[in-house]
Amino acid sequence: MDLDAADDKANGDDAFAAARSTTIPGDLITDDPQFMRGHGTYILDQSTQIKSSLIGTVSRVNKLLSITPFKSRFLPEIGDLVVGVIKEVGLKRWKVDIGARQDAILQLASINLPGGIQRRKTGTDELAMRSFFEEGDLLLAEVQNYFGDGSVSLHTRSLKYGKLRNGQFVRIAPQHVQRSKTSAVQLGQHVDLVLGSNGFCHVSLHSDTSLTGSANTAAQSGYNAHNNTTQEASERIYSNINADIPARAREDITRVRNILQALDMEGIRMDAATMKRVYEASQVIGDVWEIMSPDMRKRLAAEAAFSQ
Repeated sequence: MDLDAADDKANGDDAFAAARSTTIPGDLITDDPQFMRGHGTYILDQSTQIKSSLIGTVSRVNKLLSITPFKSRFLPEIGDLVVGVIKEVGLKRWKVDIGARQDAILQLASINLPGGIQRRKTGTDELAMRSFFEEGDLLLAEVQNYFGDGSVSLHTRSLKYGKLRNGQFVRIAPQHVQRSKTSAVQLGQHVDLVLGSNGFCHVSLHSDTSLTGSANTAAQSGYNAHNNTTQEASERIYSNINADIPARAREDITRVRNILQALDMEGIRMDAATMKRVYEASQVIGDVWEIMSPDMRKRLAAEAAFSQ
């Protein structure tokens, strides 16, 4: 064994151990010259001191030091399922807010036409763009690709994607949502939840409509009205008509909304399984209005941690 190398490693570990694990801008992380600076750090001229430029925690990979910020914008990856808000209708495209550094782009060629028709988009389709999506609409889409400027393109070509309605929009920190191929879950009898990888969530009235005569699975139930391949189902994707939501369903939607906010405040990472367990526990240990209390938040966070 190389004793010199072992001594260097021990000294480096000691130097890093002395550094602060939580930093604010200007904090000294280390002055050991063997470390390299990464994202969220800087070095002053003629100095070996690595300092933080962000509020966050120190991350180390071998000799590379970086800062993971407590709060950051969503960094999309290809294949992510995201909930977005239509921000602008442009020429053959929509600008969509997904909580990233730049707005995402949904091109006219990347959507399904009403009726499920597969054909080239025409000038008539361009004139009808606001009948598909208009400013303020919520939609579920998939990240398809990156553009040269770092923005991303979306698509809704699958009938399980499309416009979201009959519910409430909730925004949580994207780092509190675990990336998963299953973004939707049915909670109880009345609620469907879509957890976007970007922290944009949609809590809606459960729809058990099955035009093909078979029920969808619970994993698909968050948008099961979009999963049917019939012409009627494809036309529903762009409907602006909301259903009449019963009082009990409104209460359950509010319960799920409060759970999302409570777990977000407690810094808990969420996925479909976690939300299902916490929702069931919340019905036993408290009323809707109690969920946001500090004691209830901690009890729900403990349930979430147990399920993980």
